[in-house]
Amino acid sequence: MDVALIVGILLAFGSVFAMITMEGAHVESLLLAPPMILVFGATIAVGFASGRLKDALRAFGSIPRALIGRSQKPQDIIDQLVGVADKARREGLLSLEEDANKTDDEFLKNALQNIADGTDSDELRELLDADIHSRVADMKLSAKFFKTLGGYAPTIGIIGTVVSLTHVLENLDSPETLGPSIATAFVATLWGLVSANFIWLPLGDRLGRLAQVEEENKILALEGVLAIQNGIQSRLLGERLRAMVPDHLLTKEK
Repeated sequence: MDVALIVGILLAFGSVFAMITMEGAHVESLLLAPPMILVFGATIAVGFASGRLKDALRAFGSIPRALIGRSQKPQDIIDQLVGVADKARREGLLSLEEDANKTDDEFLKNALQNIADGTDSDELRELLDADIHSRVADMKLSAKFFKTLGGYAPTIGIIGTVVSLTHVLENLDSPETLGPSIATAFVATLWGLVSANFIWLPLGDRLGRLAQVEEENKILALEGVLAIQNGIQSRLLGERLRAMVPDHLLTKEK
């Protein structure tokens, strides 16, 4: 589990809270229901309006994955493929059907099953490339949705401020209320900026990064299974796959 998103958001809000406290202000003055309802409600609403309903629902459904941030380690993929390659050299490609039935990775299961079935290498590459694209495209679409929300939120905050200032101008005959009223008016702008930069944009970037990692892992697996189909030695396969991965992502052998 990668808690970077959770920790980052908490630290960001904590920094704002620290600033408010150090300046002697009150947090309650910022936790106003009307501007928060406008900013969050209208931002999500126009986000829904900017695309298809099912795309928005899938994006919100991806939030748990973004919070957990779990992804397969490249070293684990390499170790698994090296074991498969060793078995294929000893027992033949037909034996990979057993490995396909044992693995929980749907991508690898599909690849090994096709090798056991005798699928041509060029056809297998096209099939796996299409599989990778479809898997990653969904995460990229969710990332784009949250980045879209991050673009709308500041402007919607300004709209809230304009609406509030209009109300302030209607009450110029009460000078004693102008200060608090103007301060309250700018809370909408604040929440527009905070929600965009503390929530929506980090969430979109996080999903985009997870999509990139997923794509890199699947490409690593793709090259591995195609090499196995061509009869590569397990030791050479391990060296080839490790060369595709940055050193800091690999587990050092003891």
